[in-house]
Amino acid sequence: MTASPPGTPRPRGHFATLLTLAPYLWPPGQPALRARVVVALILMVAAKGANVIVPIVYARAVDALGPKAGTAAAMVTVPVALILGYGLLRVTSSWMAELRDAIFTKVQARAGRVIALNVFRHLHALSLRFHLDRQTGGMSRVIERGTRGINFVLDFMLFNIVPTLIEILLVAGILWGMFELSFALVTLGTIGLYIAFTLIFTDWRLRFRRAMNAMDQEANTKAIDSLLNYETVKYFGNEKHEERRYDATLARYEQAYTRSEVTLNYLNMGQAAIIAIGLTAVMLMAAQGVSSGRMTVGDFVLVNTYLIQLYLPLNFLGFVYRELKQGLVDMEEMFTLMREKQEVADAPGAGPLKAGPGELVFDDVRFGYRPDRTILKGVSFTVPAGKTLAIVGPTGAGKSTISRLLFRFYDPQAGRILLDGEPIAGITQESLRQAVGVVPQDTVLFNDTIRYNIAYGRPDAEPELVEAAARLAQVHDFVMKLPEGYDTRVGERGLKLSGGEKQRVAIARTILKDPRVLILDEATSALDTRTEQEIQAALKRVSTGRTTLVIAHRLSTVVEADEIIVLQDGQIAERGGHVELMAKGGLYAQMWRRQSEAVAAAEAAAAAQAAARAAGVEADEGRAPAHDPRA
Repeated sequence: MTASPPGTPRPRGHFATLLTLAPYLWPPGQPALRARVVVALILMVAAKGANVIVPIVYARAVDALGPKAGTAAAMVTVPVALILGYGLLRVTSSWMAELRDAIFTKVQARAGRVIALNVFRHLHALSLRFHLDRQTGGMSRVIERGTRGINFVLDFMLFNIVPTLIEILLVAGILWGMFELSFALVTLGTIGLYIAFTLIFTDWRLRFRRAMNAMDQEANTKAIDSLLNYETVKYFGNEKHEERRYDATLARYEQAYTRSEVTLNYLNMGQAAIIAIGLTAVMLMAAQGVSSGRMTVGDFVLVNTYLIQLYLPLNFLGFVYRELKQGLVDMEEMFTLMREKQEVADAPGAGPLKAGPGELVFDDVRFGYRPDRTILKGVSFTVPAGKTLAIVGPTGAGKSTISRLLFRFYDPQAGRILLDGEPIAGITQESLRQAVGVVPQDTVLFNDTIRYNIAYGRPDAEPELVEAAARLAQVHDFVMKLPEGYDTRVGERGLKLSGGEKQRVAIARTILKDPRVLILDEATSALDTRTEQEIQAALKRVSTGRTTLVIAHRLSTVVEADEIIVLQDGQIAERGGHVELMAKGGLYAQMWRRQSEAVAAAEAAAAAQAAARAAGVEADEGRAPAHDPRA
């Protein structure tokens, strides 16, 4: 995502991120999952214990195979037993590691699932203001990388880094106990130098990794944004422009990726040099011990095996450290989303909305999206149950803001909104939104079937109720003519349907929802006259006997409203019925005249064009073939 807006939670340290993750690994009230964590940790320790013993058994087998006095049977039996024990220990270590992963996988998967669900739930709980500022592509990538980061951190921190550190300490102790302190010191010194070099170099390389991720996120955002606006791109013929924007970001990603990979090669070269120097030093010390008789050939093999066994997981330390740190960064970005404050929240102790007929009251409501720009300046009105109130006015007067406040997408800075006598700020948002339905101007459908989109008004509705709602919305006959009927997919945002068809689907799902208050927010303003008349007829049936709030631009659609209020500059300039407002000769009457003149002018222009086309056809038909220019 782009730069965080003011008020965005600041990123915390990696330790705080791990503390945030910890409760998901020890889930309360789930003893089965907790038992899995305990068993996995026991298996981890047991696997490392077996792994540390393996080189000792291997070394004793080598010694047993060497020339020495004794019976032939002893010379055969002892090495065979040691070799069998060596094989058994290796299998045991491997099996314990696999069992550990198998047992812990459910805990890991459940943690990822619960965290992803909590993020998803929290994002839906955030205000409309947050979602208007968001970048969908970038945010989806943050969630994707954060969930993946959880799995990586758990895998490598719990079962790679921690066990490797335990093994290093055990091996150092064994080398000190079996041989000399110098062996342990050289081993620890080499590993310490290796780790320090890896961490410092990897920290330096992280700038390229961060740049690569930023470019990847930006490219993803641009690609999704462009594809979502496919029609707009085509309208303006800007495919090449979109390609240039996308390729410019990919070019920056390519540069950051190249730097990241080249510096990784340098890191691997440095690690190989440190390992070779340390391994050579310890092997020279062991060889000297064998030549002086203080150590056996098996001891020489033991030291070599321990070092190789330690260095193998350390080979991945740079990768593990980089990915672990990046995983923590990705997790923190996701947890930062979870710490976004919920601007509109249920009041403590809020209860569900009680049953009622649907009376709606706005009492001196004042609201502004920003402190320096007030939209509504003391708006008051009452819509009696079962009546229709129309809200009209010029663009920017605050008409649509009223519907957003009623849905509690925002809370007013002053005043109250009451539904059936209850302030909506004191009831749960879920029960409020169940009681209010809307048919918006721009209907956006899910990329699913028509049945799914209608049933979205009540997901548990029976198919018969879905079809009944479709009939009331006058969309059933259209659907039945489609080859797949109600199982027809509507495409991204419903683009496979026309504007009128989408509006009918929106009306059908609102009918299915059966709200006590209905909002018609410019529901027909984007439709042609004939389609508008058909949709208006369907809306009239839906709103009969239901409290209805009509937000309209075309005044011809509100003449039958019980009351009309005219908003201007966030205040009610006029109110009354259509006839009453026309008689006043005020703002409403002026708007009516302007719209009537515009309609008359459009009709006259259309008639003139039709007459011109007809005259042109007659002229063409009256021409003699001799005058045909093609003759």
